[in-house]
Amino acid sequence: MDLNQTFKTDRPIIGVVHLLPLPTSARWGGSLAAVIDRAEQEATALASGGVDGIIVENFFDAPFVKERVDPAVVSAMTLIVQRLKQLVTLPIGLNVLRNDAHSGLAIASCVQAQFIRVNVLTGVMATDQGIIEGQAHSLLRYRRELGSDVKIFADVLVKHARPLSSTNLTNAVQDTIERGLADAVILSGWATGNPPNLEDLELATAAANGTPVFIG
Repeated sequence: MDLNQTFKTDRPIIGVVHLLPLPTSARWGGSLAAVIDRAEQEATALASGGVDGIIVENFFDAPFVKERVDPAVVSAMTLIVQRLKQLVTLPIGLNVLRNDAHSGLAIASCVQAQFIRVNVLTGVMATDQGIIEGQAHSLLRYRRELGSDVKIFADVLVKHARPLSSTNLTNAVQDTIERGLADAVILSGWATGNPPNLEDLELATAAANGTPVFIG
């Protein structure tokens, strides 16, 4: 993947729009207008601050479902991303938490967003939502069926999770790219806000062999 084609730079900084609780989530407040207003404020602030792209995620829907989200979440996120595209000219991506890559891909394809983040594309991870299995085989076929060119950014040994197998970082990166067909990989620390260490970043970059590596 050539990052310059998507972000106009080979070292893009992607800002996150953390959506307030959406319909059907545990903390849903009853006003989609309030969610949209907050998302618009965050997106315009990020764009003014100079980021190279934006990713929209249902961050405040915790506790998350581990697989398919409710249709109301898909509808709300579709509407919100469409509104944001009218406000900012930056590339936009989606992360439908905890691991609903199919919904993310469907939304992105319909609103012409550029990328999605997938927390578990390959392998099996023990998470606070339970056991999550990667569905790369299904997701890549779905992208082909949609005729979509949305890029797939996949976490490797994703935060807030532990692999059930004894795989090492090098093998995990290679499998995610070569067997999961990720367009880029994401390396993070143990939890939200914790960066990866430099040694792991160097290992991941070497294993990626030219495929973009993002710091999550």
